[in-house]
Amino acid sequence: MPKRKLKYEDCVDLIDLEIAKRRGKWNLKVIKWMDFDDVSQILRFHIFKKWHLYDQSKPLQPWLNRTISNQIKNLIRNNYGNYAKPCLKCAASEHEDMCSIYGTQNSACPLFRNWEKGKKNAYNTKLPVSLDVHIIEFKSKQSEELNFEKAFEQITEKIQPLLKPTEKKVFQYIFIEKLTEEQAAKKLGYRTKEKTKSPGYKQVKTILKCISVKARKLLDDDEIVF
Repeated sequence: MPKRKLKYEDCVDLIDLEIAKRRGKWNLKVIKWMDFDDVSQILRFHIFKKWHLYDQSKPLQPWLNRTISNQIKNLIRNNYGNYAKPCLKCAASEHEDMCSIYGTQNSACPLFRNWEKGKKNAYNTKLPVSLDVHIIEFKSKQSEELNFEKAFEQITEKIQPLLKPTEKKVFQYIFIEKLTEEQAAKKLGYRTKEKTKSPGYKQVKTILKCISVKARKLLDDDEIVF
């Protein structure tokens, strides 16, 4: 007799236990509109939606841990990063609002200027003053904890069955062989009639967008372990 598949409802106690383990680590209390009880509800709903992705031939806890961890990272990114000024992610950013390119972090920078026009008001209205410090702390911890090389290896392996033959070639040329888009287009034999564009510019851009969508789906489905 085949083994009965576990349902989400069968594992509620274990799910709650795994979520509760994160309570002590949720130190991002500057988000005034979201406490850990809210986070717990979001995590439960996320696990419920992703339940069909759980491979029941494998232990549940590792899958739960990965799913919970990835969703917490998404929550931090979405609630912190969406309103923050671009300087926090910029390599030119220096201490005390200084910039190695423009001297200070100001509207002379087009990225900063766009942020001022669009997201600054939301940033000032919705987020506490101490947000910048927390983002920097989070990014520092994130870079220490996440294994991007391992994640890329997984993406490379898992995305292959999803790619069409031409997409596989572009993936190989751009992400493995580190060719430029123009070099990849030439290897594929693409041409263009536009004098201002490199050969195959549009074709390669379109293919890269398709690859990006498929890679994003792997990430959203928690298929990649960082």
